[in-house]
Order: sequence, then C-alpha cells, then structure tokens
Amino acid sequence: MQKLVLASGNAGKLKEFRRLLAPLGLSVLPQTELGVAEAEEPHQTFVENALAKARHAAQSTGLPALADDSGLCVMALGGAPGVHSARYAGEPKSDSRNNEKLVQALEGSPERRAHYACVLVLCRSAGDPEPLIAVGDWWGEILTAPRGTGGFGYDPLFFDPQFALTAAELDLERKNRVSHRGKAMATLLEQLQRQGAVLR
Repeated sequence: MQKLVLASGNAGKLKEFRRLLAPLGLSVLPQTELGVAEAEEPHQTFVENALAKARHAAQSTGLPALADDSGLCVMALGGAPGVHSARYAGEPKSDSRNNEKLVQALEGSPERRAHYACVLVLCRSAGDPEPLIAVGDWWGEILTAPRGTGGFGYDPLFFDPQFALTAAELDLERKNRVSHRGKAMATLLEQLQRQGAVLR
C-alpha cells in the first residue's frame, strides 16, 4: 500500500480518512506517528491553512501529504468560529468547552443556520506546483443542547434536518456520504481518478 501522511493527529479525522482511502490502496499515517509537529495556522481562510499544513507535513516526512482544514461557520455569528473552530474556547483545545461557548453565544437567537466547511489539500511533495484542492460543505442547524455520542467537534450540536439527527447520531456510512469532509473527499477522489494515478 502507498503511504500518505495525514497532516493531523485528530483520531476522529484519521478514522474517517482511513475508511475513505483504504479502497484506493492508501495507508494513511497520522503525522504524530512520524514525529511531525503541528504546523502554524496563521491564515484567515481554510484553503491557506490546509495548504500550509500539507506542505509542512510533506517537507517533514518526504511523503505525499493530505491536509484538511475545516470548521463550523454559524450565520448568526458572522461565520464564526470558522478557522478558529478547534480553539474557539481557547487553549487547550476542548470539544466540550467549544460546544458550551457556542450554545452560550447563540442563546436566545432565532437564527440557528450553520454549515460545516472543509478544504482538502493533497501535496505529492513539499514543492508540488499543482496541489489538489477539494471543497465541501454540509448545512444544518445548531441545537440548544447536545445530542448523540458519536463524531467529534461540534457534531452533538449540529442537526441535519434531512435525517432529523445530529452529526453525532449519524452512523459513519451515512455521515461520510453527506458530510463536508465526505463531499470534499469525493471531489478529491474524482480528481485523482481523472489523472489516472493515485499519487505520482
């Protein structure tokens, strides 16, 4: 199997990407296993941060690298927490504190619409002049209290009206089909297949 480094140590993301990429014969390794420190994410857009992370992981390991920058964009909060989703409630990163802060920020607001956004960047090398870039989104609403035990991040608060379930209540198969990350990955796989090779 070809090795691909994931520019993340997030166990939830690793599980999803391994499931999606295994059929292509790709072995996904988290950068933490290879001793790669997290890259700086100073940018204000998902695409710039994803590119910085992918280049950093490829440079550090000599392997092709896949980076995901994603977050929750809430209409009533002007798109926040956005690129700051993982650290919305400050350091250290905490899903539970982030969720608590979001519930408080929306208290009493009738506007509950939000979407998850995902940008995937695949760099075949650190100097890849044509990194593959794929984008996906997933629209829903923010609940006033968490529901479900699956997923990670804001999943217990993110309600999908199509299924009448939160992202934390969806099984992985359905989630991978409809999620921002699943949609972005489907687009990325199409790009790879058009080129006739997974990695060059």
